[in-house]
Amino acid sequence: MWRKAAGAALLALAVGYFYHTNPDLPEQVLQYISLPNPPIQSEPSLEQVISTAWDAIITAPARQWGRVAVGVNACVDVVVSGIGLLQALAQDPGMGRDHEVLHSKEDLKEAFIHYMGRGSAAERFFADKEVFQRIARAAAEYPGAQLYVGGNAALIGQKLATYPQLMVLLCGPVGPKLHEMLDEQIIVPPESLQETDEYHLILEYKAGEQWGTTRAPQANRFIFSHDVSNGEMSALETFVASLDEFEPDLVVLSGLHMMEGQGKPMWERRLKEAVAAISDVRSAVPVHLELASMTDKDYMNSIMQEVMPIVASIGLNEQELLFLSQAGAGPHAELLSWGGIPDVGRVSDILLWVLEQHGRSDPQSEADLTRIHFHTLAYHVLATVDGHWANQVAAVAAGARVASIQACGLQTIDASKVVLRAPLEFHSSHSEPREKLSLNPAEPVTMWKRHNVTFHLAPVLVCKQPLRTVGLGDAISAEGLIYSEIRPQQPIL
Repeated sequence: MWRKAAGAALLALAVGYFYHTNPDLPEQVLQYISLPNPPIQSEPSLEQVISTAWDAIITAPARQWGRVAVGVNACVDVVVSGIGLLQALAQDPGMGRDHEVLHSKEDLKEAFIHYMGRGSAAERFFADKEVFQRIARAAAEYPGAQLYVGGNAALIGQKLATYPQLMVLLCGPVGPKLHEMLDEQIIVPPESLQETDEYHLILEYKAGEQWGTTRAPQANRFIFSHDVSNGEMSALETFVASLDEFEPDLVVLSGLHMMEGQGKPMWERRLKEAVAAISDVRSAVPVHLELASMTDKDYMNSIMQEVMPIVASIGLNEQELLFLSQAGAGPHAELLSWGGIPDVGRVSDILLWVLEQHGRSDPQSEADLTRIHFHTLAYHVLATVDGHWANQVAAVAAGARVASIQACGLQTIDASKVVLRAPLEFHSSHSEPREKLSLNPAEPVTMWKRHNVTFHLAPVLVCKQPLRTVGLGDAISAEGLIYSEIRPQQPIL
């Protein structure tokens, strides 16, 4: 402090002296002092560097899709504050507990708290129709409740329809409200139209939001419904029948998870019918399967054994990937949860295991699965069997970019509203031998190989204050598919 005071006194004496010898000088000095300082060139942030690099590397594939058929789950989403709705239902905070199927408001509260405390997305079937309808009415009347297009198939269709060069067919239970909200470019077969809509309730929570002793580590949502049409995949046969006339280049299938709450006898029967339907399609056109939250290991294992080998591509998040490994006794199945940002090495291990056990990593295999698009909050990974897919650098970067844009509700990335949370250094595997890898913001897709599988990792610029988390996974998968190119294969002799 005394140094500053002494400096000020000396400056005053100097100015007084010069004023006495040259009365015009102080004004010149003051003019000099008052000149604006030259701007300091600050280094661009990591977020700015990555965003700029994306614009350069996200390029369209040489051969693009022209017609995409999407099915079979579609509904109207009612989006509300999770804590607000539960309080309106006279529920008090308490301990969290997972439920495979919900039977009461108490079950709903416990499952919501369970997943909110982990910051994880989940979806459950509500078994009691009357109780669900009462909750749905309360949700629709809740202040600030919003209606959106819902269901993985409809959401993927909506994203695809933003590309005018694409023709999009959507099959699913489409009621009058949903039909009104769908993009005009989407074709809905008359057989898919029904008199009433299926409603799903989306209970959202924000990062840091607290209820009782439970605090959300990140923004996410809990979804539940009493949806019999989607639960039985009633539109499956209509979907398959419409493909002959539509002649798609790509088929996107979702909604298998909805059958889980219908009981084992029903899902066993319908899964066999779904496998037969996909088998009729797979020889003519590639099929992408979009997974969603499940809790029944037997059911997940059946999907893994029967469905995954007959699709070319799958999309899934961190909960679904870990549960898939747990159901099939795969790598790191002992983990109860990821406990934060999933370790890249562990993710890489499970992705490789899926492609080796249920995919076509062996050239002599009859399986079709050659591509997995994995997404989590902080980063995405595309794992592909060599020789089957092209343009995957652009595809994984495009998926990461759309996650940032859509979460923030913007048209382009605003670097001040996002943050890099991906690890800057990581390993290609959790066990030895493994390669140490790093993220280069100027070239923000990291690549590594394991056997004949190539991995591409893109960081996500995480929105600091997300406006909406529902449908992000569907938008990510859709965007990744738009920028992907499948390579024609010679038949195995």
